[in-house]
Amino acid sequence: MQPTHILLALLTVTIWGLNFVVIKIGLAGLPPLLFSALRFVFAALPLVFFIKRPAIPWRYLIGFGLFQFALQFSLLFSGMQMGIGAGLASLVIQLQAFFTIGLAVLLLGERPLVTQLLGALVALAGIVLVAAHLEAKATVIGFLLVIGAGLSWASANIVTKRIGKVNPLALMAWGSLIASPPLLLASAVFEGPAAWHNAFTHFGWVSVAAVFYQSYPNTIVGYGIWTILMRKYPAATVAPFSLLVPLVGMLSAAIVLGESLEWWKIVAGLLVLGGLALNLFGGRLMLLVKTSRQ
Repeated sequence: MQPTHILLALLTVTIWGLNFVVIKIGLAGLPPLLFSALRFVFAALPLVFFIKRPAIPWRYLIGFGLFQFALQFSLLFSGMQMGIGAGLASLVIQLQAFFTIGLAVLLLGERPLVTQLLGALVALAGIVLVAAHLEAKATVIGFLLVIGAGLSWASANIVTKRIGKVNPLALMAWGSLIASPPLLLASAVFEGPAAWHNAFTHFGWVSVAAVFYQSYPNTIVGYGIWTILMRKYPAATVAPFSLLVPLVGMLSAAIVLGESLEWWKIVAGLLVLGGLALNLFGGRLMLLVKTSRQ
């Protein structure tokens, strides 16, 4: 990769890693469903007035908007509201990689590699370690919601496979538009007018900055750069950078929010990252071993 593109990849994973800290800060002033809804309202507007709808079937666009945005982030935000720390959330949601493998087997008929299955087991050991050491302020429901967010992300990955090549900015903008109405409706029903009134009455610069970061740097800039890099280089070259997201998330949560880094968090992080590395590099490693024996 060119040095400039390496820097862009590092910028993207930094934006995504810091995002978990921004979510935690934003949740102090906004209820999770409303926060998520505002993110996608502003990510969609005003772009949808200037960018044509992607030339894909409506069912794929709706599926992408619901799974990639509405469901994933409503579950993630709600889980973090229920006490899951920013660092742990950035780690646990990486289960999406293994959910994607499972869904691809069930829905697309793909056959996983042995190293992918081994990677899933290693990562699962890390998640079990997290579950066994949930902090007092965290809840089991919150933990399960973040896992559910990873499953929703994986479902979106399957939809994306069906979509194929498309203008990434158009997909982000129109997917955000699809996500906005159900999130606003869910917020109105489950959080209610009182929560809206309280949120907008105390809507200060912190809330504005949190929504802005979610809508533009994280959604538009981050996903935009990532998609461009994925188009320019092989997936095997770009995808490993995503391993840095939970690392940035856990370190930034410790520095900015004062979240502790106990031994079990470090071990769990190493297990999950190790599992992800096996998933990404295991196939090539096996090929190299076979080649060297010939």
